[in-house]
Amino acid sequence: MIAYILRRLLQSMLVMLTVAFVAFSLFSFVGDPVANMVGEDASQRDRDQLRRDLGLADPFPVRFARFVTGVVQGEFGFSYRNLQPVARLIVDRLPATVELAVSATALALMVGVPMGVYCGLHRSSALAQTIQAVSLVGISLPTFVTGILLILTFSVGLGWLPSSGRGDTVRVGWWQTGLLSATGLRSLLMPAVTLALFQMALVMRLVRSEMMEVLRKDFIRFARARGLSSRAVNFG
Repeated sequence: MIAYILRRLLQSMLVMLTVAFVAFSLFSFVGDPVANMVGEDASQRDRDQLRRDLGLADPFPVRFARFVTGVVQGEFGFSYRNLQPVARLIVDRLPATVELAVSATALALMVGVPMGVYCGLHRSSALAQTIQAVSLVGISLPTFVTGILLILTFSVGLGWLPSSGRGDTVRVGWWQTGLLSATGLRSLLMPAVTLALFQMALVMRLVRSEMMEVLRKDFIRFARARGLSSRAVNFG
């Protein structure tokens, strides 16, 4: 067991290192961050000095090793676009990210599980067939396409929901939340639905398949033979 855990940890570290190398390579060889940070009237000497100050003049292996060492120590470097430390940007955006992820997951579970149970119990009904067809579309359609369609419908067309932003936020201790304001909830609704659609369809199909598998078990047939009602068998 210990050997298995260690092997999985080593594999995870290798995957993370590979992803970091690919991402770092893309951002290193695509564009020049110095050109975006200084004005057009900056001299070449000032550009070279800024490049040396940021460590961009070092060879690629040195810069990558410095980046990995900083990540291990919890230092993710400096954002050339926002001109702030990356760690500070992560902390500032963490509340909105957590609220969006939790809201999308809760919505997917609250809707996907009941639909999966219904489709498992009434798999031949017209409503169950319709739900399965819609869930297939939800799984196949990319999330960014779903988001664009929702923006066009509910923001541009109907004007019911904002297309971007977080709305008004309320500070609770160190946490900046948008769940305690009307505009914050309206701003959260459409992104949460966009992320939840794929999870909802996946949860529904998984619950349906598991329900159909369990309903074929021997203890289910034994419970029906004892004369238990369908409600007691299905939910008890």
